[in-house]
Amino acid sequence: MALEAIFVLALVLAVFIAFVWEKYPPEVVALTSCAALLVAGVLNTEEFLSVFSNSAPVTIAMMLILSAALERTGVLQIISNTLKRRAKGSYLRSLFIIMLFSMMTSAFMNNTPIVLMLTPVVISLAASVNMAPSKLLIPLSFASIFGGTLTLVGTSSNILMSSIASDAGQQPIGMFEMTLPGLCFVAVGFVYMLTVGRWLLPDRLSLIEVMKQKSQRKFIAEVFIPTGSTHIGKPATEFAAAMDGAHLIDMVRHNISVRRGMNQLTIKAGDRLILKTAASELLSLKEDGEVEFTASLPQGVEPVTASESLVMEASISMKSRLAGRRVMELGLARKYGVYVIALHREDEKANENFDKIKLKFGDTLLLEGSAEGIKRLMDDGDVINLTEPQDRPIRRAKAPIAFLTILTVMTLAATEVLPIAGLAIIGASVVLLTRCVDPDEAFDAIDWRILFLIFGMLGLSLGLEKTGAAQWLVNAILVLTEEVGAKGILFGVYLLTALLTQMVSNNAVTVLIGPIVIALAQQLGLDPRPFIMAVMFAASASFATPIGYQTNTFIYVAGGYKFNDFLKVGMPLNLIFAFVATVVIPLFFPL
Repeated sequence: MALEAIFVLALVLAVFIAFVWEKYPPEVVALTSCAALLVAGVLNTEEFLSVFSNSAPVTIAMMLILSAALERTGVLQIISNTLKRRAKGSYLRSLFIIMLFSMMTSAFMNNTPIVLMLTPVVISLAASVNMAPSKLLIPLSFASIFGGTLTLVGTSSNILMSSIASDAGQQPIGMFEMTLPGLCFVAVGFVYMLTVGRWLLPDRLSLIEVMKQKSQRKFIAEVFIPTGSTHIGKPATEFAAAMDGAHLIDMVRHNISVRRGMNQLTIKAGDRLILKTAASELLSLKEDGEVEFTASLPQGVEPVTASESLVMEASISMKSRLAGRRVMELGLARKYGVYVIALHREDEKANENFDKIKLKFGDTLLLEGSAEGIKRLMDDGDVINLTEPQDRPIRRAKAPIAFLTILTVMTLAATEVLPIAGLAIIGASVVLLTRCVDPDEAFDAIDWRILFLIFGMLGLSLGLEKTGAAQWLVNAILVLTEEVGAKGILFGVYLLTALLTQMVSNNAVTVLIGPIVIALAQQLGLDPRPFIMAVMFAASASFATPIGYQTNTFIYVAGGYKFNDFLKVGMPLNLIFAFVATVVIPLFFPL
């Protein structure tokens, strides 16, 4: 074996050790390995740059933008709220519905935002059935992994494997080519988690406190219905019903409260509505422009427009001069050019008219004003912990566009009208042009670390192929598997890939194992397709550790799990799936 091949094999070993060691981020390790190949002269600059022409990273980035559009337009929120309503009751029913929803949505979009959004829902559900969140969060993550194996776009490693297969002279993988065998894995996974798996889940009751998080806070606000508003003529009760978790506290007409009879009234111009709802809903109202916030419109002061202002959260400090004063008496607009849009109080008892609420220590205000004015208010010491809220207005009117766009991309990809990369670019352009998602949000949604990890690993894979190190590995595996037969090799491929993906990113494993497995099948005179499928399913089968898959890492923290919890629940599932792969894959893709 040539010296260059030995160098590349040693580099691959060093990369895997660095991945497990976790001293440096995996994308840094991957790019450093490419730098080593360049310095050693194994690859020249033009050869390394060729990895940037791979279609998989671009496709992954565009699909992440489409996922962000679904989240921004409230599609995910609508579905998760429906889930919460339907899943109340027994623990077993909650477990099944959570897993079913997570699996179905993860088949068509990135599963990380799904798990992030559903985590507070799951924690709330756990409390409603007197269970610890740790009894539901691992199943949530595992089900999202199951779903990712059902379609080409379900997970980034599927898209990557299709590109690798195409580069090796194989047919690109179809949108639903793996769906039927994938459903077999899903069925087995569901049965396991609903029976044996649920008894292995840990009980971490102390972590119910995770429920008390910022995203659940409700603010009280007063809105004014101006002439020409589209809300005029609608029943007052519909105003709050159209928003998620909103409550209409009072309705003021001609300075008289009509709270007791407002259920029978329709909205008129000049009405003031007092609401209790989330910050994101208030920002949505503000962006729609059909109402005005009365606290932002004091006499003689021009309202601050959204384009020249910031919306911030501020907490009343212990020695604040604002404590004990009513909202209408604060004078923040005159002194700072800052307006109080809404108020949140932890005990949820601030149900009086907005302007008459007396502030007290710990109240949280939603403020609007210039950056300079808000800074001066903070510097004066009357408010503390001034931070920009993470909530953004939900663009519900754009939800049909986002949903139809991603549905069209899936349909056209399935019928092979265009390659998935081209369709994903078109789809991302549509949601950006129609303002389903803003450019800054879209590009924030792209996980650049994953993309550069892929580029780095593609460079390393190219080094393996160029030096003959990949062929040496294939020959070595041939010697070891002479007596086990095609199914034995398939079992070994699945098990090796699944083992590596517990420690290393599924994308890194796919890039390294994929080309070797295709070459191995060709050398044996076997159809590479079943082995390609084995790598795809196994690369996503990260159940035994919290570090191999993003969703596992997130719920590892949120659920307060220990490393051994994943090992206990996930290792049996990995072994079961290895046997399922050996039986099921040849049924759909003959060896």
